[in-house]
Amino acid sequence: MSKFWSPIVATLKPYVAGEQPRIADLVKLNTNENPYGPSPKAIAAMQAAVSDSLRLYPDPSALGLRQAIAGIYGVVAEEVFVGNGSDEVLAHAFVALLKHEKPLLYPDITYSFYPTYCRLFGIEAVEVPLQQDYTIEIADYRQACGAIILPNPNAPTGTGLPHSVIERLVAEHPDQPVVVDEAYIDFGGESAVPLTRKYDNLLVVHTLSKSRSLAGLRVGYAIGQRPLIDALERVKDSFNSYPLDRVAQAGATAAIEDVAWFDETRAKVIEVRERVSAALRQRGFEVLPSQANFVFTRHPAHPGGDLAKALRERAILVRHFAKPRLSDFLRITIGTPAECDRLIAALDEIV
Repeated sequence: MSKFWSPIVATLKPYVAGEQPRIADLVKLNTNENPYGPSPKAIAAMQAAVSDSLRLYPDPSALGLRQAIAGIYGVVAEEVFVGNGSDEVLAHAFVALLKHEKPLLYPDITYSFYPTYCRLFGIEAVEVPLQQDYTIEIADYRQACGAIILPNPNAPTGTGLPHSVIERLVAEHPDQPVVVDEAYIDFGGESAVPLTRKYDNLLVVHTLSKSRSLAGLRVGYAIGQRPLIDALERVKDSFNSYPLDRVAQAGATAAIEDVAWFDETRAKVIEVRERVSAALRQRGFEVLPSQANFVFTRHPAHPGGDLAKALRERAILVRHFAKPRLSDFLRITIGTPAECDRLIAALDEIV
């Protein structure tokens, strides 16, 4: 602690990102990165963007990228907001849409950046407990609130809500903004983006880090009706008018437009996820139903921390959360078939 800190700094408990270690022959299944790499067209577009034009500022509105996203989802560019990763998009949403006199609601087991943003921005929040089976019950959100945010599928559980249930949640709160964080929606869920045409209180947030394999590029976006997007733009332009550089805009646009690569690689992830889930169940693991590029699993006879340690000793990294209700679970990213075979072989040794 320093005497030069602002008073809020000492109260913050920052988000802890997944470990990025340097271990030889590592199988890295802890940060939900896509094993198949970005679209070759995206790589070519980024290579072409590395030119003398980098001396110039990028388009602050990222119009070309917004138009590409709008074309995919059947909206207009004015209903699309882009930012430096979905984390930044979410941060702007917390300031622009989720801070009200009544509390913000979100699940008690969810993306841990939500409570971090609440502390940073001074937002009162109520954590709504998941059901015993680790699912979200929208009836639990029928309480006084200023806004709601939840991931679909949820993280770190991977469980998803059907489109009809998301619509019911949004319809039941016409006077509150509802943000649906769809970071993993492309691995088996049904996006709520079409509902934004019908509901003026719904904002849907996506990332290019997962299904489009661009975690290193840091691009995210939100879709909603114009007043919600206008609020995000006002916050952005009060913070950083140029969040996406020229290379990022070029690569992200090409990735969005390469639908064939997107469909091919996400299908591979889904196929391997189902194979891994079946293999784990055969070995006595409980595996929550997943619509994400990871599985959330536990073994009745082996504590989660012990399993994570034993896997690490075999150069296999998974995510363990030492928190109430979660301490026996492992979150395992879906890697290549070879990586997942190595995981299963290691678990055979351990359990």
